[in-house]
Amino acid sequence: MAITALPPDTDADIARVTEALAMITPRWNVRILLALSGPPLRYSELAAKVSWLQNGQLHPKLKSLCDAGLVQRTEHTARHVTYGHTDRGAALLPVLPMIVTWAEEHLEKADRPLPAIEQIEDSLTLLTRRHAAAILWVLKQRGEVSGRALARIIMPSSDWTNIYPPLRQLVADGLVDTGGIGQPYRLSAAGDGLGPVFGALSAWSAGHPLTHAAQHPVWGRPGTVPTPKPWVSNVSRPAPTGSPNLVGGASRPTWQTRDLFSHTATARPKATLTAGGPRR
Repeated sequence: MAITALPPDTDADIARVTEALAMITPRWNVRILLALSGPPLRYSELAAKVSWLQNGQLHPKLKSLCDAGLVQRTEHTARHVTYGHTDRGAALLPVLPMIVTWAEEHLEKADRPLPAIEQIEDSLTLLTRRHAAAILWVLKQRGEVSGRALARIIMPSSDWTNIYPPLRQLVADGLVDTGGIGQPYRLSAAGDGLGPVFGALSAWSAGHPLTHAAQHPVWGRPGTVPTPKPWVSNVSRPAPTGSPNLVGGASRPTWQTRDLFSHTATARPKATLTAGGPRR
């Protein structure tokens, strides 16, 4: 069933990406997925990796990730059960460095250096605001749009004034700009910079390789190849060597689960920091 007044293929695309974000945004889900990187683990082994979860919290999280098709539970014997990524879950992991790259470039600078896992969680919080994906999609596709026109497109069966709370939130988050009351809305530089993330999530949710992201009809840049860029989340890491390919054929920086969990980050030089950016 259509959720917007957009063409059916666009409406379905937004719905799939929104669903994909809803799978990974709940608290601890990304950390559990990262903890499962590598060979399948027994429950006790996984619990030791995510020891901050209290008793009783891990099991329902695992069940939800299994129900979402991202984690597989394998019962070898009655007393030997392991958990690991499904193929779909493993295919989603390369999207995470893209989110970190976006956060490094566009989120406001925190008072303390943040590990990459927190960059991901902060970014997902912004992207899963109510109607956020649909609003950003329409603004990317159509440029400047009035609030009333956005309402007709995004929530055609609702009172048009209901568009303003999510719009105000996106303006406050720094993803959308406007000249003021009565003025049209448009993507900010940070909102426009979400192209690689949304393109990759769209490709993944449709069952396509992430290399299809560059050809996305709204967020893609056909014919361009992203410039390889190490992402560091304020910590020093070895230069990538022998990395597999990511979107558009660009080499992916080497990153490991411990990098994302690290809380011993070293601050970057002040000269590289810029003020502002979407709020965390």
